[in-house]
Amino acid sequence: MELDDNLYEQIVTLCNEGDAHSEEGELDQAIRKYLTALNLVPVPKHVWEASTWIYTALGDAYFINEEYEFAKNNYFNALNCPDGISNPLILLNLGESLVECGEINRAKEYLLKAYMLEGYEIFSEEDEKYYELIKDSIKGV
Repeated sequence: MELDDNLYEQIVTLCNEGDAHSEEGELDQAIRKYLTALNLVPVPKHVWEASTWIYTALGDAYFINEEYEFAKNNYFNALNCPDGISNPLILLNLGESLVECGEINRAKEYLLKAYMLEGYEIFSEEDEKYYELIKDSIKGV
């Protein structure tokens, strides 16, 4: 299924505006743009590819804003959208959000999945504490 071209363009425009706000550190404005874009996606939202990247962008903005519960919830939503479960960045970001929420055992599961898909490289620009959580689990893998 594909979104109507006009609707798709509206969503992309809003997301681009959200990205620009995010790059400027204007996270509340970015979140508003992403939520507006998400509201344009037809129900059920989880069947549309656009939802994957909108939920991911929301998760990123909430994570940067240290609103980890909101970040976690949006990454879980992204995970359940097209290609979400196989996206190592979504898995990594979900794991990191779970760490920040104090859900260490669940976090390890998603961090390990990200590692299995991308190897150590996916952790190369992240806080070392996330890799430290799983390094003992990957010896010999």
